[in-house]
Amino acid sequence: MGKKNYLAVLVVISSLGGFYLSSLWSYLLFHSLAEFFSVVIACGIFIVAINTRDFLDNNYLLYLGISYLFVGFVDTIHTLAYKGMGVFPGYDADLPTQLWIGARYLESLSLFIAPFFMHKKLKVLPLFIIYIIVVSSLLVSIFTGFFPHCFLEGYGLTLFKKVSEYIISLILVFSLIFLVRLRHEFDHRVLIMLVWSIITTIFSELAFTLYVSVYGFSNFVGHILKILSFYLIYKALIETGLKKPYALLWLKTKKSEEMLRAERDKIKQYLDIAGVILLIIGADQQKRM
Repeated sequence: MGKKNYLAVLVVISSLGGFYLSSLWSYLLFHSLAEFFSVVIACGIFIVAINTRDFLDNNYLLYLGISYLFVGFVDTIHTLAYKGMGVFPGYDADLPTQLWIGARYLESLSLFIAPFFMHKKLKVLPLFIIYIIVVSSLLVSIFTGFFPHCFLEGYGLTLFKKVSEYIISLILVFSLIFLVRLRHEFDHRVLIMLVWSIITTIFSELAFTLYVSVYGFSNFVGHILKILSFYLIYKALIETGLKKPYALLWLKTKKSEEMLRAERDKIKQYLDIAGVILLIIGADQQKRM
């Protein structure tokens, strides 16, 4: 393991330790930090994907990059709506739980659909419009009371919430199967990160089927796993969209230098041969004179 890998592991461990300490001080502080950290990563996924789309081998990661921008948007509203934040007066803990489920359905379905755009032409603007319509409809249904209840004070998680988490996990399992079937389309390192991202997301969803309080330990575990899953997709995009093109550019530059050096050597050989021929011709002319 190189120094960079050790540094990355140290940063991850330090971050997890910081999140845990913040949860001991104030769970609301932990939740806000964890969610906004995930939102920042989601925005980073989008920024990297949209700016490196010309370098991506397929549209799988580009599709995810766009979708995660909207997932991050719903997660932002979920964070502001969390119990104790006071941003949406008149709503109880059911609102952030509904927003959470809505965001997870959006995320899991995006991971499920992304493989179908592997080699299809992806039009960014129409996809943006579709997601705007979907997210707007989701938010309207939640804030107007049409979305099913997910959490009841004094009772805990509703049946809809628990069943939804299992449905979302099942969607993620199929997403994982489709991804593995297309493994030849990805660099091995990138594939491993994407696979672990989906697996981590599945465990995150299962953790959210267990809590009774929105401040519970399983809720804490679920948020940590969510951060890791987002980070792995971000790393996969960095590897595919930035590092790989840079390495390819360096390889092409090196090959160009080698070709130029070979051409230079050939020209030098030709000049040497031409010089020898001229010397022979000159010597022959002097003999005849």
